[in-house]
Amino acid sequence: MSAPEPLLACRGLTRQFGGVVALAGLDLDVRRGELLGLIGPNGSGKTTFFNVLTGLFPPTRGEISFAGGPLARATPQAIYRAGITRTFQRSRLCLELSIFDNLAIGAHQRLEHGPWFNLLRRRALGQQADATAAAARELLEIFDPPLARRLFEPVTGIAMIDRRRVEICRALMSRPRLLLLDEPSAGMTADETARLMDDLLEVRRRFGDLTIVLIEHEMSVIERVTDRCVVLNYGKKLCEGTFAEVAADAEVRRAYLGLT
Repeated sequence: MSAPEPLLACRGLTRQFGGVVALAGLDLDVRRGELLGLIGPNGSGKTTFFNVLTGLFPPTRGEISFAGGPLARATPQAIYRAGITRTFQRSRLCLELSIFDNLAIGAHQRLEHGPWFNLLRRRALGQQADATAAAARELLEIFDPPLARRLFEPVTGIAMIDRRRVEICRALMSRPRLLLLDEPSAGMTADETARLMDDLLEVRRRFGDLTIVLIEHEMSVIERVTDRCVVLNYGKKLCEGTFAEVAADAEVRRAYLGLT
């Protein structure tokens, strides 16, 4: 029996910045429903891969297929509509806005927001706002019920772990098929990281068809939550397999873990 078609397939994916090759002929598959860990030394191409995948940078060469369709040169808007969302290593929240406002940004694909709708269909506008608030609360409840009760408070007043939760919820508001998380534990304590990973595992349980790719430097996190890992080095795939398999690989131990 042949293996099922991957949700995401990259072939020969290359991205150059002048003379710097950030991705070098990368071949990478992401299976439907899996939680894939993407690891490697700083500068190995992990975030560049996310940036190319989400249309922030076009690939220099290579192809991307998502759910069987080409994606390599699509706009960020088209990639979002196809069902791929992401978070960033550095927070991209609008701190002066409320939690609700930030989450509503993530749902804009499904919202009517033209001027005639806003001016002439006031009742429908109110119903849409209520439905969006209900969806936002439902997501926040998965992460932290007290946070859901602070829906209309400004983001600037909440803790770092809650900001990360809001960022992930914003990415989930459009009900994506593929969620890309770029070091969600950055800037957090070990206890906060453990709690956030609990949240992520619960999200995965609730959304059984959601596929996740996680960039993370904490190997204890990768070991705990991932089904499979891909290791990058100098923009190339160095190794892939379970955490135990990649952690035992001699090249990975030299390039990433600093071991011999």
